[in-house]
Amino acid sequence: MPQASSHISSKRVLSAAPETLPTSLPLHTAVLIGRFQPLHNGHMALLHAALERARQVVVVLGSAWQAPSPKNPFSWQERAQMLRASLSKEQADRVHCVPVRDYYNEPLWVHAVRDAVGALVPEGASVALVGHFKDASSSYLARFPGWELISLPRLGQFDATPLREIYLGEGGSSPQAMEAALAKLADQIPESTLAFLRRWAHTPLYARMQKEWQMLQAYKEAWSKAPYAPVFVTVDALLRCHARGQDQVLLIQRGHAPGLGLWALPGGFLEQRDSLWQSCVRELREETCATVSEADLLAALQAVQVFDHPDRSLRGRTITHVHYLDLGMQPSLPPVQGADDAAQARWVPVADLAQMEGEFFEDHFQILCQFLPITLANTDSPAQRVA
Repeated sequence: MPQASSHISSKRVLSAAPETLPTSLPLHTAVLIGRFQPLHNGHMALLHAALERARQVVVVLGSAWQAPSPKNPFSWQERAQMLRASLSKEQADRVHCVPVRDYYNEPLWVHAVRDAVGALVPEGASVALVGHFKDASSSYLARFPGWELISLPRLGQFDATPLREIYLGEGGSSPQAMEAALAKLADQIPESTLAFLRRWAHTPLYARMQKEWQMLQAYKEAWSKAPYAPVFVTVDALLRCHARGQDQVLLIQRGHAPGLGLWALPGGFLEQRDSLWQSCVRELREETCATVSEADLLAALQAVQVFDHPDRSLRGRTITHVHYLDLGMQPSLPPVQGADDAAQARWVPVADLAQMEGEFFEDHFQILCQFLPITLANTDSPAQRVA
């Protein structure tokens, strides 16, 4: 995957030196939160408004460290690159980009944003959140009491979703098709972003994201004539075992889109005549060939937890029931083998999970974090700030 260009600094800045900041501006820090997938002119209008009102701007890059998907194809480093390439040097010197992951838990996410911004702002300095209320997804703007809210009118009809649809849906069949797609985007995104998208279209990841996008479009089309938007019910099995001196968890690697090649919990859709438990056991056996008896699985059941964040799946509203099963200490790990929808199945040490965060499907890494002692490897550390 292309990374941010080498001219982007990664040092931590607690607060910019006073002599380097415009002293005539009333605000010390303006905060702009977004995914910028990709950066468009609406984002740029908000960014310029923030620069006009504050001595420095902290841009919070959401959905960091996720596996690429048609909704979030670009890494946080690439998005930082897009932002900085669109600014003059004087402007870029006043902008700091910080990555924040999706927690699928608003209080945790708000706390992470506050921590990331707070590390760049001296105590007592004035902070304002800059944005506009586009739709229900903008409700986060009201979650930061103590920060002034600068709510701006929507500046044009800019929206990243249709831009991605053009880029992924129309651009991949030929070089001519790509240029035609980019021409449609030209008046909606900065020239530097257009150049980035042209380069990115030649990477293997573009072809993969295009196939994922096509699959998801077909999936949604199949349900388009339903009388109301469908709600899918799924089950997942989080099977844990301590053997060979290590705490381990059973994962599968997905064998098809969406999420081809990504790691996930064994699971699937609830069958019409199954209970949640029956579906969980069936999916576990079908995808991993695990021979643990149902009685032993039932004895290992510790909890069933529902994960129902509206944005957890690109396929549509999907509510999953995670069955947490702990086999405890065993002389050896139960043998497993990938089958059915799984390209492979394997036991993974819990200690290795943090380094795999960017390889997980949907919110499965965050699900694991709910049950297992995982110390996050990708934290908002000095090496991960872009100043």
